[in-house]
Amino acid sequence: MSTEPDLDTPAHLAPILDELRAREPIFHRLELGTSREALERMTEPDFWEVGAGRRYSREHVFEVLEERYRRNEPDPWQTREFHCRELAPDNYLLTYTLVQGDRVTRRATLWRRREGAWKIVYHQGTVVEG
Repeated sequence: MSTEPDLDTPAHLAPILDELRAREPIFHRLELGTSREALERMTEPDFWEVGAGRRYSREHVFEVLEERYRRNEPDPWQTREFHCRELAPDNYLLTYTLVQGDRVTRRATLWRRREGAWKIVYHQGTVVEG
């Protein structure tokens, strides 16, 4: 969890930022669930992701995650520099930096609050060069 000050998120979104920060990096907060049902609850039916220049479907992401969860590998990752923007009522863009050893990526997740539950609409990761 980041200890850096958040200077760009509007003050009225601080509670939303705290809620979403606790859910990132997405699919790596094992306490939120690792079953297919949990993944379905976390995502909108039309969820998709972009990474390494490719577009990934919800089904593909679930298959990769299910394999990762079976291997039970630890995720020694660090997150920092969280920022939140409201894009439309109950739709928020959360951005942050993810550090995975020597690999640093900028992450963006579009979150939607629906009937009191958070749903992931879209996610993207972009490698930071040098």
